[in-house]
Amino acid sequence: MNKEQFMRKAIELSIENINNGGGPFGAVIVKDGEIVATGVNRVTDSCDPTAHAEVTAIRAASKKLGTFDLSGCEIYTSCEPCPMCLGAIYWAHLDKMYYANTKADAKNIGFDDSFIYDELDLKPDERKLSSETMLQHEAIKAFEVWTEKTDKIEY
Repeated sequence: MNKEQFMRKAIELSIENINNGGGPFGAVIVKDGEIVATGVNRVTDSCDPTAHAEVTAIRAASKKLGTFDLSGCEIYTSCEPCPMCLGAIYWAHLDKMYYANTKADAKNIGFDDSFIYDELDLKPDERKLSSETMLQHEAIKAFEVWTEKTDKIEY
């Protein structure tokens, strides 16, 4: 299969998912020219706000390949990823991302993530989500233990 075929598969998954009660998003993860995993948006069906197509595809690929590091893989997604999915793509170390619809296209049908991008630019005390730092002097112990650990697996 070639790039266009992988993207068509992601698009096909997005359309099938609508017909199966999910959102209009699909994703395909490819390694060495072969599809390793696919994912679709199952937020409402699974009652999981993180069950976006890209995240479900990353979870499936990681499980299948037995690793949290998806270096050597590419993702094809039917829409430009939201901030959460983009973060997950970076954390998974995918080599390249291809997308079809843009975040503007998603906004036009009611999937508007612009407020999250705007919030990220604000100081925590200026965000709409109220937050408060507490017990940092106790929590820092976990970071100290991690720093001192000699056999940790870096990620």
